This record gives sequence, structure tokens and C-alpha cells, in this order.
Amino acid sequence: MKIKTLIVDDEPHAIEVIENYATNFQELDIVAKCSNAIDAFKILQQSKVDLIFLDIKMPGLKGTDFIRTLKNPPKIIFTTAYQDYALEGFDLNAVDYLLKPIPFDRFLKAIDKVFATYKIGNQSISIAEKPAEHNSDVFIYLRVERKMVKINVMDIYWIESFKDYIKIVLKDKVLISKQKISLLEKLLPEGKFVRIHRSFIVSMSKVESYHAYFIEMLGKQLPIGRNYKAECYKRLQAL
Repeated sequence: MKIKTLIVDDEPHAIEVIENYATNFQELDIVAKCSNAIDAFKILQQSKVDLIFLDIKMPGLKGTDFIRTLKNPPKIIFTTAYQDYALEGFDLNAVDYLLKPIPFDRFLKAIDKVFATYKIGNQSISIAEKPAEHNSDVFIYLRVERKMVKINVMDIYWIESFKDYIKIVLKDKVLISKQKISLLEKLLPEGKFVRIHRSFIVSMSKVESYHAYFIEMLGKQLPIGRNYKAECYKRLQAL
């Protein structure tokens, strides 16, 4: 299922940020972009739109006033640099309200709210698929080489961060994705992984051995950072 999406903002950079973030989700289909409410209205008359990223403070007509003119508005995520409009935005049943500059993790939370309202078959669209009652598998989707790749987290040995990218190491292959390790950490199932270093997260079940300064996996020695030692040892000794 594709969620037809419109971006409305009078700042080109703001549109670019949202569009770049949206490329991480194959469910989002950007059908149009425009800089004001009048053009947005014309687009709604001509095209099916399920979701609007809508700036509030724009020349001519504010985003909130624009929404009031619509009988059956699409789902709305307001975007603005002004916190004062938050209450007004939620009064209009907005899905979420994002303050600029918009960090990716905050964008992710807003999208997850949108996805929760749509269903494919009998399952909700989600960034992380929750395990069924008798199924321990959990999946995440990451953008790898211009496509979204489904990964069973229990196949992951470790995740390594370098510059603006992460390396996901599986038994028989390595995947590279432009992503922050801190964001991926939030998507992993609780209790199954441990952060051992600012640049490394490891699967608890895949640890082969550990030392005061490193962990061994797949014949590699992964460093244990000074600030992570106490929690790391505590978790490993509980295995």
C-alpha cells in the first residue's frame, strides 16, 4: 500500500529535508510539493492525497486556516518553527506536530503514528514488526542501496557505526545503511542487544567470548568502551 503524500512549505530546504527523510519509507509516495496553501488546494482537487506535511506560517493563508477550509482533509502532520501553534494544530486533529529543525528520530515517531492507522492485510504497517504470540522473530526495514531491505534482527551479529552510516553484520553478509546507530538502537527488541561502545551494538545471543576490553564474535574482537563497561558486564554475566 502506498500513502499518497503532499509536502507544503514555503522554505525549499524544509521540503528537501522531509523528502529526504521520506525516502527511507517505501510506503510513502510523494505525489507533489508546493510552497503555499492555494497551490495545495489545487493539488487536492486534482490528485488523491492521504497525508500532508503542512507548514503553518506561510504567506497568504496559514496552514491551520487552510485545513479549516477543507470538508474532508487528509491526515495532517504540521511542521513549523513556532511552538506557539502546537495547541491549535492538535485541535485540528493533526496526527503530529513537528518543530523545525526536524530531527529524523522525531520524524520517525510521526510516521509510525501514520502507519498505525493503515493496514496491509491483517497487519499494521510498522517500522519494526512485532513478534506474534508464538513467534520470536522481529523484523526491521533499512534503506540499503536505494531499496528497503527487511532484516530479521535475530540474524544480526553486531551493528557498527562509522561517520553517517551503520554496518549491519550478519553471518554471511554485511549491509550498509545511511542511518544513526542511536536510532536503530531504539528499534531493536529490548534485552536482546547491548551497546558495548559508542560505535558498536552486539547481539547478546551471538557473543562467543568476552574479555575486560573486548568481545569476540565471528573471529573479530569488538572493543568495549569505558563508559559502557559496567552495563555490558552486568548484562553478559546474566546470560
